[in-house]
Parts: sequence; C-alpha cells; structure tokens
Amino acid sequence: MLAVQLRSGLAETYHEGAAAVVDETGVVSRTGDIDQPFFLRSSAKPFQALVSQEAGAGLTPLELAMACASHRGHPVHVALVASILEQAGLGDDALRCPPDWPLSPAAMRLVARGGATEPRRIWHNCSGKHAGFLRACVAQGWPVETYLDPGHPLQRRVMATVGELGEFDVEPVGVDGCGAPVLRTTVRAMATMFSRLASDPRLSEVLTAMHRYPALIGVNGSADTEIAIAANAAAKGGAVGCIGVAWAGRLGIAVKSWDGNGTVAGQSAALILDRMGGLTETARERLGPVLDPEVLGGGVPQGRLEPRLQMETG
Repeated sequence: MLAVQLRSGLAETYHEGAAAVVDETGVVSRTGDIDQPFFLRSSAKPFQALVSQEAGAGLTPLELAMACASHRGHPVHVALVASILEQAGLGDDALRCPPDWPLSPAAMRLVARGGATEPRRIWHNCSGKHAGFLRACVAQGWPVETYLDPGHPLQRRVMATVGELGEFDVEPVGVDGCGAPVLRTTVRAMATMFSRLASDPRLSEVLTAMHRYPALIGVNGSADTEIAIAANAAAKGGAVGCIGVAWAGRLGIAVKSWDGNGTVAGQSAALILDRMGGLTETARERLGPVLDPEVLGGGVPQGRLEPRLQMETG
C-alpha cells in the first residue's frame, strides 16, 4: 500500500497511490494498482526530447535539458528557449503552446517591472519542449504550423517511441495543458520507461543533460530537481501527482498519487529510492524537506506528511 497520512493536532487524512520499481529484469517491487491508466503529463518530456533529438534537433546539453524542463520563466530559461528557436530560423511566434506568465514569482516581478502587459508563449513552462519539437521539424522539413497535431510525423514518432519504451499503448491520446498530445501510461509502463532512461545507451544523452542541469528541469526545492542534485539520478514530475526517477545504471521508479498530490508523489519516490539504496546520508540530508515535508497553515507548520509505504516484491 502507498498511503501518506497527514497528521496534525486537529485531523488525519490519507492520500493513496501506486508505485513500481523496474530494472532490466522487469518489476522488482510494487504497491497499489500499477496497471491503472492515467496521463503521463510532463513526465513524458525526457522521452519527447529524445524524439526531437533523434529527428535531428541537434540540441546542446543545456538545450536538451530545457526540452525536458517544466521551467519557471526566469531570464536564463527564456534566453535558452529563444536560442533554440533562433538557430532554427524561428521566433517565439512559431510556438503553439498558449501564452502564459512565468511561474516563478521572482520572474513575474521582473517582467512586470519591464512593462509586460500580456502573457507570452515563450514564458509557458513547456516552451522548451515545444522549441525542441520545432527544431526537429525544421531539420526534417516537416510542417511547423501543425507540429502539435496528433497525426503530425513528429507526434507519431513520439507516440511510437513512448509506447515502445514503456511497452504500453499510449493511444488514444488527449490534449495536454500546453496543447501537445498527452499520452496514456500506467505506473508499470512509466517505471519501465524510466528504467530505460537509467540504463539504455539510446537515452544516455538525455539522462546526462537532466542530471547535469537539474535546476533547469524544475526548480530548487521541487522533488525532481532535488533528487537529481542529491543522487546519481534524473527525475521528472508531471501534473496531477506523478513522478519518474531514473537511478543511473540501475533502475527506474514511478509513483502516482491518485488524488493528484505532487508533494505525496515526490516524497514517496524519494523514500523508495532511499530504500533501494540510492541515497547516501548526505543525500538524505539534502532531501530532508522532500522526505519529511511540513504542512503549513497560515504560514505556520500545522502537521506533517507521514508515509505508510509497503512495497511487495515483483
């Protein structure tokens, strides 16, 4: 069972989920319903970036990390996305993700002081992924205007690759918040994909970029970024409470919180990585706020999330 209990002086509530650990032999540890389908959301970005790179995007390690990122709209993020587009002869008007404001309050203050009155597509947290898509389309001579259409050659490659890596049929697809096709998965399939990210030479460039530049992938303090800083791993969270971890050369971990709580998913993923031997004492100290998150009320700690994690073999 994967259950996380919120304990405070006033009440106790539970968050339930599922998790799996996969190595080259298959599932080695599991809990909950690991075959219940859900949408992969941004946890798909490492594999979408792989497709862009294999299609000829020619992304540098920094650019490849941006293609895997859910960025916060800081100047470095915007500059990297603009550079990816510029090298393809495109401007940010080619992006088809919706206009948005930076997710970071600090970045938002910067653009406000700069006189911004309307959101921009390049500020969307998925603009790096979209810029990678566009670079691949230019390299292949594919249409750039329709690169998000599920029937577009790029998206067909994405569906085929993610299906192959996870050994699961990703269709029918939906529409993600950024407008890209969003892919079906399960905890079993997701853990299988991240085990490939951990060990498959085909994905080594993506793994290296994510591990080398973890602060581009998310934000300091987020579970995926902190895991990549603390451990020999890469990680990517997705909306509505899912996260995947690739422990380099070893195994893949996937966690889904059924009520969409990302804090619960990140805490459980870090705890599983620790139980599998992936964290040193120094790493545990770094991951303290992820492994033992406080629950605030009125800006004051009111309780803690305490894991009730029981994993079964195979």
